[in-house]
Amino acid sequence: MKAFLAQCKGARIPVKADLPLCEYSTFRIGGKADLALFPTTVEQLCLQLAMLAQSGLRYTVIGNGSNVLFSDAGYRGVVVFTTEMNGYRFDRDTLYAQSGASLARVCNDVSKQGYEGFAFGCGIPGTVGGGVYMNAGAYGGQISDVLLSTEYYDCAKNQIVKIDHAAHEFDYRHSIFEDHPEYVILSSTFALRQGNAQEIMQKVHEQAASRREKQPLNFPSAGSTFKRPTGYFAGKLIEDAGLKGERVGGAVVSQKHAGFIVNEGGATAADVLALVELVKARVYEQFGVSLECEFKYVGE
Repeated sequence: MKAFLAQCKGARIPVKADLPLCEYSTFRIGGKADLALFPTTVEQLCLQLAMLAQSGLRYTVIGNGSNVLFSDAGYRGVVVFTTEMNGYRFDRDTLYAQSGASLARVCNDVSKQGYEGFAFGCGIPGTVGGGVYMNAGAYGGQISDVLLSTEYYDCAKNQIVKIDHAAHEFDYRHSIFEDHPEYVILSSTFALRQGNAQEIMQKVHEQAASRREKQPLNFPSAGSTFKRPTGYFAGKLIEDAGLKGERVGGAVVSQKHAGFIVNEGGATAADVLALVELVKARVYEQFGVSLECEFKYVGE
């Protein structure tokens, strides 16, 4: 750790020690990380990843913590946040976005300019990289519908690789990046298709109203807790199992939408995980359906 800190100082890389992860998670849960890095460019991120690989230190790369549950004990190692690496630009019929760019901001900007296919992402609180990583989607649209290519850094081979759409191996809430933790998304390029700006923004406003009406946006959470099981809706199964309002400590199955576990105050990661297991067990017991978590748990 000391050698890595000295290397960062020599390369003029700012490092934050004992970072409270609860402040960088939409769940507002988590202990402290030993060290945290906030690269501002693709070049900085690649350099830092190369240094980390050489150091042998344990590390993880996170967007803005919107689909993450951090351990109560924090993270023994280095957490790299990409949110300062947030540039994006239009180039004729394509959009280029760095992985740390806000997915909601990018999609809103694109939609306002009259391009079709991005309205689904206007309310998703994650980053572009996180969206590509899990093929994020909502309201019938998803990242794979508009993505052309991605550049990523292969930590094992110390090289930048560019892949086309097919190589992402997209599936429901899945991409190749979930199977290869050594691949770190740097940027992605998307196809732009001109449409009717007024109609597109009407759709965006309708979806925003629906979110406010149906989702518990007033409490910290990681969004939808469970992936949609084939042939079912997770929220409906959980509600039918009588689990709305079920609580473990400060973690609660939302009364507004059973597909969300929320932090009603003072919830710990242990509370959330215990409630997740309770919900999974009850739903399987009553309906024979196995639920799978949508958020990523980052432990000690």
